[in-house]
Amino acid sequence: MQREKAKERVILGIDPGTTVMGYGLIKQVGQKLSLLSLGVVKMTHLDDHGLKLQRIFKKTMSLIQEYQPDCVALEAPFYGKNIQVMLKLGRAQGVAMAAALSVDIPIFEYAPRKIKQSVTGNGNASKEQVAEMLKTILQFNETPEFLDATDGLAVAVCHAFQQNSSVTTKSYSGWEAFVKDNQRRLR
Repeated sequence: MQREKAKERVILGIDPGTTVMGYGLIKQVGQKLSLLSLGVVKMTHLDDHGLKLQRIFKKTMSLIQEYQPDCVALEAPFYGKNIQVMLKLGRAQGVAMAAALSVDIPIFEYAPRKIKQSVTGNGNASKEQVAEMLKTILQFNETPEFLDATDGLAVAVCHAFQQNSSVTTKSYSGWEAFVKDNQRRLR
């Protein structure tokens, strides 16, 4: 009897931001997860919002070209009091989505609370708790310079865990599907 090859996929997780964007890449073979890469894109030196968005797009495309992910998981912007911050975060997320969708890679969105719950079992976990749990799950010892990097990694791990869950998440295979499902956002 021939053994069935374990399903294998690469997941790119992104925590979009206009000051620092965190990202993490994992490889999933069956139930086993392993760390491929994690890091941040710093944009504190850029004054122009358009240049920040361009940097997010280019870095996302570069990661896609280098690692050939099967999907991209993003942290959805959370509700905040400052509408300008929300708008900028939404644009950052949209640019990262556009990069993936432009090369037909499906995207998935997760709320910050869902990501923390999935990784730590606690939707109110701190960034530090999430980082420590990721070190255990993915068996790495290095402490990343920025918690934004582990935030991006947490999104990827959250997505990996969702395949065994009956919870439905929104995914889009192209702009048409995204626009059709998000008419209220386009007004």
